Amino acid sequence: MVDDEPKSLGRFSVFTYGVGHMLNDITSSCWYTYLLLYFTNIGLSPSNAATVTLTGQFADAFTTIIAGELIDRFGNFKIWHGMGCLLVAVSFTSLFGGCLPCKILGSDSPVVQTTGYCISAVVFCSGWSCTQISHLSMVNGVTLNPTSRVACVSCRNAFTMIASLILYVIAFFVFKKQTSSSQVDIKNQYQSMAYISIFIGAVFVIIFQLGTKEPSLKQESNGKRATASWTYWLKKVLYYQVLSIYVSTRVVTNVSQTFLAVYVMNDLRMSPSSKALIPAIIYLSSFVASVLLQELKWSGERLKAFFSAGGLLWLFCGAAVIFLPINMHAFIYVLSILIGIGNALMMVTAIGMESELVDKDLDGSAFVCRSCSL
Repeated sequence: MVDDEPKSLGRFSVFTYGVGHMLNDITSSCWYTYLLLYFTNIGLSPSNAATVTLTGQFADAFTTIIAGELIDRFGNFKIWHGMGCLLVAVSFTSLFGGCLPCKILGSDSPVVQTTGYCISAVVFCSGWSCTQISHLSMVNGVTLNPTSRVACVSCRNAFTMIASLILYVIAFFVFKKQTSSSQVDIKNQYQSMAYISIFIGAVFVIIFQLGTKEPSLKQESNGKRATASWTYWLKKVLYYQVLSIYVSTRVVTNVSQTFLAVYVMNDLRMSPSSKALIPAIIYLSSFVASVLLQELKWSGERLKAFFSAGGLLWLFCGAAVIFLPINMHAFIYVLSILIGIGNALMMVTAIGMESELVDKDLDGSAFVCRSCSL
């Protein structure tokens, strides 16, 4: 019998695809970890700082819909990826480099500052969503081999962890040199962190653009892209199942990465260094698990089995964290390792299920990705 399974990708192709989201990952880690802190440190009120962040998130959601529709219609994944990366790089440096409208108008009033930073946030989040949707939706065009698809996703997730760790290393050395609390010095520190992050991310963008081929998708007879309608996906029960799994997984991983450090400080009353060490352990264990997952041969049944294992591991860790006594707080380090493994198992398999859902229906891949990301 002839083996009809599509040819698997080589390690180099998996690597060049996996690093394509590094710029997004390193800047988003900085966005979620330091943006509000930066704004309040330079004198912006907490409400105005929150307004800037929320404006960016709305722009992200809106652009996710538009970019996904245009990518489905016209393709050109790498062009969308490159355009998104350019917007991210330019706007990110302006977010942490000072208020451009303030310099133009010669005013530092709260209204002008908030408006200026909102504009930068909208451009940044719009570019970020273009990069994310184009990169995520092209994996099925890069390869139709199920094992290679999950390998690409595992590599992508591994470099997400690397990007976060790189950012915290950069921040450690930048903030270690803090000699003054003036707004000028604070802006210079954050600007240095932004420039270094953009430079590192740009290197990996170049590797992705040079090493990954543009997927060749089918065309209609008139030369236009063939596009699967929304109703095609909305009639599928499996679409709603995958959607609920992906969204739930995002909630789980975001909770661990955002609130665990606060819990460690406020409830377990651990040392200040633990709020950096605990997230680092989670990222490292997740990175190791993501690398190991690349070596497995994947099928739909194995995706479900590993996702279930990750979910059960998280239920155990969640229960243990809730009932962990203060005098046993050192056990949180062990739980952090398990949480990182659970994060990797759930995230890699959840994105793998997206790819399984799309399978060979490549012309609607961006709709699936954008609706899940929304």
